[in-house]
Amino acid sequence: MDMANTERAVTRVIVAQQQREGAGFLVRRPFPSAGLESADPFLLLDEMGPADYAPGEAVGAPDHPHRGFETVTYMLDGEFEHEDSTGRKGTLRAGDVQWMTAGAGVVHSEMPSARIREEGGRVHGFQLWVNLPKRDKLIAPRYQEIPGAGIPEATSADGKAQVRVVAGEALGARAVIDTRTPILYQHWTLRPGAAVLQPVPPGYSAVAYVFDGEARIGPGGETVGAGQLAVFGPGGTAPSGASGTAPSGASGAVRLATDTAHSAQLLLLGGVPLGEPVAWYGPFVMNTEQEVRQAIEDYQSGRMGAIAR
Repeated sequence: MDMANTERAVTRVIVAQQQREGAGFLVRRPFPSAGLESADPFLLLDEMGPADYAPGEAVGAPDHPHRGFETVTYMLDGEFEHEDSTGRKGTLRAGDVQWMTAGAGVVHSEMPSARIREEGGRVHGFQLWVNLPKRDKLIAPRYQEIPGAGIPEATSADGKAQVRVVAGEALGARAVIDTRTPILYQHWTLRPGAAVLQPVPPGYSAVAYVFDGEARIGPGGETVGAGQLAVFGPGGTAPSGASGTAPSGASGAVRLATDTAHSAQLLLLGGVPLGEPVAWYGPFVMNTEQEVRQAIEDYQSGRMGAIAR
């Protein structure tokens, strides 16, 4: 089989928009945006920072509820402290991943660590929102917290490409995190002159977000720079240029490369689209407006609990 005929083309490139979230921390957000409403099953991707805080400047996301989806926090630099209404608390450091399944609902807080708030420091990371299927919207909350040393890694034979596998499989490394639906989440570091062809399973949608340097993505070597998201079409097809939700894919692979003058870092995300109705209001993502109203009522009445301090 000719692998070139099964490669996924880049259908469009989305420029992330800068905005402030939580108590005012700066994020770059490729979706949801005017160019891409969602990438089913993914709802939102935020790049937090990079930000260099002076003493007393660092801000985060104080107490806020979630229901009906999952949040995946991946730290590159700095420290974040988290706690919630189930009594869980801890600190995420560089390289760590927290995969939180909110399910029926939690009240959550995510703040730069006390050390960074007091002394200042650099904060850089990502938060991805993953939708839950209707059958799992009201399951019990669950956490998977993996320290940086526990995230599987692999390197290409020529040493020019390295991957950290948060979900899925790449270069023979398989993730340790268990997902509710089939998901790929990979952090690729590409040196100058790197080229990899990463398989994407049948039925997955796929996007690649470049956050450092400049990559050449897809069979045509589309230039994608820092703060830009490449949306892939199905394998073996020409670019469609469609708008709205990222297309679900047939089998195929995605080409991730750099020229000899540039390096790059990027996230490769993929998953099986749920194809279900989405009713979304702030931190609540359900299937109907009535379910969203119920979530608001449950939160306001205290049925989602509160963080005990």
